[in-house]
Amino acid sequence: MQLDHIFLAVRSIINVRARLCALLGYAPRTDIVKNTVQDVNVQFLAKSGSLDIKLIEPAGENSNLLQFLRTKGEGLHHLGFMCDDVEVTLGTLTTQGARVTAPPAPGEAFDAETIAFLYVAGGLNIELIDTLKRRALIDPTHDGTA
Repeated sequence: MQLDHIFLAVRSIINVRARLCALLGYAPRTDIVKNTVQDVNVQFLAKSGSLDIKLIEPAGENSNLLQFLRTKGEGLHHLGFMCDDVEVTLGTLTTQGARVTAPPAPGEAFDAETIAFLYVAGGLNIELIDTLKRRALIDPTHDGTA
């Protein structure tokens, strides 16, 4: 497995994106994509030679993310790891003590490729992916607004 992206839970993608792009030199990699299953909006930011940052905000009052933001505030939600096969890696990690928090399912931000989530230790949740696909890729000169 290799670290692929850092996932930040935010109240407003537009506000946080503006700050990260201005202060850290990131640029939108995708347009904002709605994840209908979790009722969230997602956008990837990219910077040459660095990990992607995935921003996620609640899309409505039924969003699973609202409770996280209420209790923990904005910030690190999970780390995304690229693996060869989500199902196989999930099996390996669970036999070693990791706990599945969301079983394998299509990930809308990953163009419906399979993803899964686990709690590993020390307050760290991880996402497993086995694809380079991202929904709604944009031209790097695009300003990233939906």
